[in-house]
Amino acid sequence: MFIRFGFEFDIVSAGDIPMLLALLPHPESGHTIIGDNRLKFQPNIPSSEFLDSYGNRITRIVAPPGDLKIWTDCMAKTSGGPDIVAGEARLQAVHELPDEVLTFLLPSRYCDSDALSEIAWNKFGDTSPGWERVQAICDYVHNRITFGYQFSRVDKTAFDAHLEKAGVCRDFAHLAISLCRVMNIPARYASGYLGDIGVPSDGPNDFCAWFEVYLEDTWYTFDARYNVPRIGRILMVLGHDAADVAMITSFGTHQLSHFSVWTWEMAEIKSAEEAREVLKQRVQADAVIRHSSARIA
Repeated sequence: MFIRFGFEFDIVSAGDIPMLLALLPHPESGHTIIGDNRLKFQPNIPSSEFLDSYGNRITRIVAPPGDLKIWTDCMAKTSGGPDIVAGEARLQAVHELPDEVLTFLLPSRYCDSDALSEIAWNKFGDTSPGWERVQAICDYVHNRITFGYQFSRVDKTAFDAHLEKAGVCRDFAHLAISLCRVMNIPARYASGYLGDIGVPSDGPNDFCAWFEVYLEDTWYTFDARYNVPRIGRILMVLGHDAADVAMITSFGTHQLSHFSVWTWEMAEIKSAEEAREVLKQRVQADAVIRHSSARIA
């Protein structure tokens, strides 16, 4: 399966503003990426890229005063299958875990698992350790939280989301991660593209948050918001929680004036060569539109 994915942001800065941008597919996404897999800017400005401690691809820029358009447009060749379900996967004892995984058992800025300890053990202490326990946590979070963009706020923790029973996709992920960590299940935050492939349309495309747990030496994908295996996830960032993976970290004042995201199944494309040609034509057409818009502005 081939999926076209990308985004376009317009930002307005008051001056020369240093920024860190976490907006590119993660090297561990597992997909073959076709196209110019880097960020583009209008006007064209210098940029550099590095990998942070989670393997996320971070782009450094200094945004100039005024308007700046940021975008990327690529295709991913994917298996076309849904998220893996490994119902027999067991939970490893803490002393069996690799050193680098232990950090994902600890509380973090938005995943205040220490505040949820009593709740977690009372509700999930009798479940079978492993996949069954994680799925029970997903079921609980999915049923407890009502989704709505109006419920979003930047300082909401997992415990807040549990009390308020409302939030956005990152709140579903934070609460599930926190409950897992209480139960000694390593869990990490994930975010990226998730289109409406194989399911009814859920409205305009947007980035989506989910989480991963470590069972039997493997990281597995879970999604407490949708709570069903989904097709076509394209991983962008990983971290302890959303604090580690902000799309734009700005060291100064800026405003986001336009935001659009796309992730579409390209069912008519059958080969990587065809994907490259189609993408090239569409990117060229979009470039003409952007150039024309810039001249009018």
